[in-house]
Amino acid sequence: MTVPLDDAAVLAAQLLARRWLPRQHPLVKRALIDAELWQAVQDRLAQVGLSLVDNLHADHVAVALRREAQSAVFGEAGLNANNNVDLPRDAVSLLVVLWALIVLPKRERQAARAGSEDDGQNEMFRADKPLPTAAQVSPVISYKALLADFGEQLGRKLRLDTNLKRLEAQGFITRKGDDIAEGPLLDLLLDYDTLAPRVLDGVVGEVLARAKANTPDTAASPTSPPTSAQAPDHPEAQD
Repeated sequence: MTVPLDDAAVLAAQLLARRWLPRQHPLVKRALIDAELWQAVQDRLAQVGLSLVDNLHADHVAVALRREAQSAVFGEAGLNANNNVDLPRDAVSLLVVLWALIVLPKRERQAARAGSEDDGQNEMFRADKPLPTAAQVSPVISYKALLADFGEQLGRKLRLDTNLKRLEAQGFITRKGDDIAEGPLLDLLLDYDTLAPRVLDGVVGEVLARAKANTPDTAASPTSPPTSAQAPDHPEAQD
């Protein structure tokens, strides 16, 4: 006899099958406001070493390995690697560069817009305003500009093209013609609190500072390459 699936099981199954879902998905929307459904999904996923990952700044939710499951899945060698989705080092460097060019200015814009909306409210009717969605404020990077600015450091055109395909397949970026945009996992599986200080205080931070000084749009690509071929400390991109 087949036991019918409840909403928690259906949502967990969809996440396992698709890896991520938009926040506007009906069951995801319910889970985000229904604490019992959210916990039920977390409990189902925890049984197989996974957790539901959400971020107010992102437009999707996803699944990721729980810390306690990583050793059993990847072993000691996997835990000591710079990532656990089999990206080569130059692909991880590209990932960090794209994260810095897309996520940092996106979050800055989200905070700025949310603050400006709040400042315009009458004190009597003041209420919390939702952050602008990633789709509304996430910058788009030009492939040609990326190649011109970082091609030498990231393996030139052939390696850059190969690694962009890898990042797109993993869900970190999306591409449409010459445009490179935020993918479902870019702001979910990279730890902002850990990575942002390392990027801003490192080589990429110097490049972003020069770019911001040369253009009023923080989404614009840097005008000169970094002084080192290596990106800052690599994040663990968890799947």
